Amino acid sequence: MAQIRLHLTAGKAEADRIFAALDAAFEDDGLPLAVLEVDEAADIHEVSLYAESDVDAVEARINDILAGLALPKQVEREALPDIDWVARSLEGLKPVRAGRFFVHGAHDRGKRRSGDLAIEIEAGLAFGTGHHGTTAGCLEMLEQVVLRERPRDALDLGTGSAVLAIALTKLAHIPVLATDIDPVAVRVAAANARLNHVKSLVETVTAPGFHHPIFARRAPFDLIVANILARPLMRLAPQMARHIRLGGSLVLSGILDRQRDAVISAYVGQSFRHVRTLHREGWVTIHLKR
Repeated sequence: MAQIRLHLTAGKAEADRIFAALDAAFEDDGLPLAVLEVDEAADIHEVSLYAESDVDAVEARINDILAGLALPKQVEREALPDIDWVARSLEGLKPVRAGRFFVHGAHDRGKRRSGDLAIEIEAGLAFGTGHHGTTAGCLEMLEQVVLRERPRDALDLGTGSAVLAIALTKLAHIPVLATDIDPVAVRVAAANARLNHVKSLVETVTAPGFHHPIFARRAPFDLIVANILARPLMRLAPQMARHIRLGGSLVLSGILDRQRDAVISAYVGQSFRHVRTLHREGWVTIHLKR
């Protein structure tokens, strides 16, 4: 069944109010909900809700909620296409090496070397195939952190294609919770976990931020990795502190070089200390400890 994304735009304050109201209204329905910053300078934020059935009824409920908030907004629909993103996305992509990790598509299985921690990814729709500097930087940092600290469990927040979750299971053989706000990404992540024979260790869940009850069951974590964007990471600092064990490590990326100091400051304010920054292709990956 095709999935429909119902979405609207608003300023940050209005978007936060709308998100909170929709979150409360649809909590029992289990419909994925997300709020994303589209344009920082213009203060444009987008609120999205994903539905697969009774879309007209869901949209009517959203409009009723908006009317109750005195925030009339145009709700738009986007049908998420059923496309073979696997074949489309990896055509022409070269495999990537980051530390001991070797991230590749099915067409490059023959290039694996003895000793590689190989991760096969067919992940066109979900961000993070290893070909971006942030993902490769995370892989390098995770190898160092895991080998030094031996975490017992981990969270991959904003998992995308699950490259980092799969990497953690192959390196440390520990259970990993892999979450994302995008249900399409979560389906791709689960498929990639199966493809790499680590599905028993990787639990994939559609969850915006830390609002899902799965976190109450699984937290606190020894290690959290989040390869998203600087501003969301800064907003999440207090919740990160609540969901990690004392002495646990954070590996954060999706951060431009110029955003590094602001991100570190946000986490120092939550009793984290900066351990190391890895620079790669204009992006940074930051290791912090609680």
